[in-house]
Amino acid sequence: LVQVIINTTHLEQSCHFLEEFISNITNVPPDTVNATKLYGTSTFKDARHAAEAEIYTSLNAKIDQFLQLADYDWLAVVQGGGTLTASDYLIDLIAFLKSTFSVFTNLPGTPIEHATLPGKVAQTACMSACKHISTSLMQLLLDPEVRQISMGALHQLNTDVKECERFARAGPVAGFQGDKLLLAFSDLRQLLELFTQWDWSTYLADYGKPTCKYLRVNPHTALALLEKMRETSRKNNVFAQFRKTDRDRQKLIDTVIKQLRNLITQHHT
Repeated sequence: LVQVIINTTHLEQSCHFLEEFISNITNVPPDTVNATKLYGTSTFKDARHAAEAEIYTSLNAKIDQFLQLADYDWLAVVQGGGTLTASDYLIDLIAFLKSTFSVFTNLPGTPIEHATLPGKVAQTACMSACKHISTSLMQLLLDPEVRQISMGALHQLNTDVKECERFARAGPVAGFQGDKLLLAFSDLRQLLELFTQWDWSTYLADYGKPTCKYLRVNPHTALALLEKMRETSRKNNVFAQFRKTDRDRQKLIDTVIKQLRNLITQHHT
């Protein structure tokens, strides 16, 4: 697909030479054969745009293949002092993306000759890939089939998102200003930070304010995830009987759920 884009770009830029050639052998003024140039230019441009669109589609499809290998233990316990490492599937995915984007950024020629490749296509493909990963990980969290989620599972997912953010921060393709690529993971980052830091007092107090720390956390999303954590807590209480720490955590989750529901009701009305 990259080669198709390169070829059609060169062919599009060569149309004026074809116009001159036809004019010379037919003795027809260039203005008369201008339609040939316009037709050729539009044809090659359409082919290039089709190849560009196929790059985005194919890249996301390949990402989905890696994501299908994700095997999270949604009931994992929080590790005591050990350092979590990124999941194997994610490490392989990022290695694939680095290799893929190097094909774009190492293209021969000047930026003008390949303006759509190192620039527009590479940046769009990179941003699209990061958004697709972020959206897919969010969908894993909210999957109705996943009825229980532990804090340990959230810490593992948080570790994986940090790995994604390191990839984005490293600038896999040129042209992004500042941490613009990190914005692709902002929804997931704020949600996971809210839960792993258990910063509900800040979220509830600042909700709706333009300067809210968790501006991108939808209360419906937070509530759905809390409901899954409550189910996990209830299940643990069955086996732990009435340990005070478990009872306190269950009460805390119930309290936050109640406050979130009130928040949703207030803003809905």
